[in-house]
Amino acid sequence: MGGHRVRLELRRGRLCDVTTLNYRRSLLLLPGKLANPALCKPSDLLRSAMALTQVSSNKCAGGFQKVYEHDSSELKCKMKFAIYLPPKAETDKCPVFYWLSGLTCTEQNFITKAGSQLAAAEHGIIIVAPDTSPRGCNIEGEDESWDFGTGAGFYVDATQDLWKTNYRMYSYVTEELPKLINANFPTDPDRMSISGHSMGGHGALICALKNPGRYKAVSAFAPICNPMQCPWGQKAFSGYLGADRSTWEAYDATVLAGSYSGPQLDILIDQGRDDQFLSASQLLPDNLIAICSEKKIPVVFRLQPGYDHSYFFIYSFMNDHIKHHAKYLNA
Repeated sequence: MGGHRVRLELRRGRLCDVTTLNYRRSLLLLPGKLANPALCKPSDLLRSAMALTQVSSNKCAGGFQKVYEHDSSELKCKMKFAIYLPPKAETDKCPVFYWLSGLTCTEQNFITKAGSQLAAAEHGIIIVAPDTSPRGCNIEGEDESWDFGTGAGFYVDATQDLWKTNYRMYSYVTEELPKLINANFPTDPDRMSISGHSMGGHGALICALKNPGRYKAVSAFAPICNPMQCPWGQKAFSGYLGADRSTWEAYDATVLAGSYSGPQLDILIDQGRDDQFLSASQLLPDNLIAICSEKKIPVVFRLQPGYDHSYFFIYSFMNDHIKHHAKYLNA
């Protein structure tokens, strides 16, 4: 079904898919609420079809793992995101777990390597995994290194001239994407959570800390906890945000935790003890844990012996993280 575009027109007062004679089948090809037409109106179906293009759809764990493409107003380019729709989404609205991936990743890494679908199906959770940056923007230098530019948006809203038009991943993840998901799929907008890995773990933490009460739960695998103090973060922040380090504080989880005053967050972090980036002082979890302890922000930090920074590590503890989120999303 990859690349199939659904075209719709109204005939005799009802919605028809002009590419097929089977109306019921056309609904199954469309995004979310579509799995159950009773959850939406014909106008919703028309709007959904115009907003999203389905790239792929695969039956998985009783539900569907799908990828869609859309034109992003924040990033001024086409963006892809993956979405897992559990079996429960065919009849009910479901909470949404947002996953932010790390450096060099696309929406594909998580859905093919993390093994999240069985647990998501069990707990009735939709999982949304966006790409990690804008792509194909023809910005000078965007493809020169693996840790800056393409595949390395760092979940900030850039302020520097070269990058500020397209590199607005923070606003994309916290504003545009949730609105798109809620408009097109059977979600409960009041029940969402966020998680991620490495750069994406940094993204998950700052999204939760900057938006008190919005996310019911937050977790991370090997997150970049204090980017102002590590080489990856310093390179990204200086490029996207400029030389004024005071502007970096708005995107540093350790700094944000120091001033957090919202509802209680129960943070789960897993970190591999044999992670090469931990020993290279790129991740700095001790800095975040110290601030959270001081501010009485609950953190469960698990240092996992023998594990590295890879998706083998993420796969090993993914079920624990989904259970952590389900406890709050399904409360």
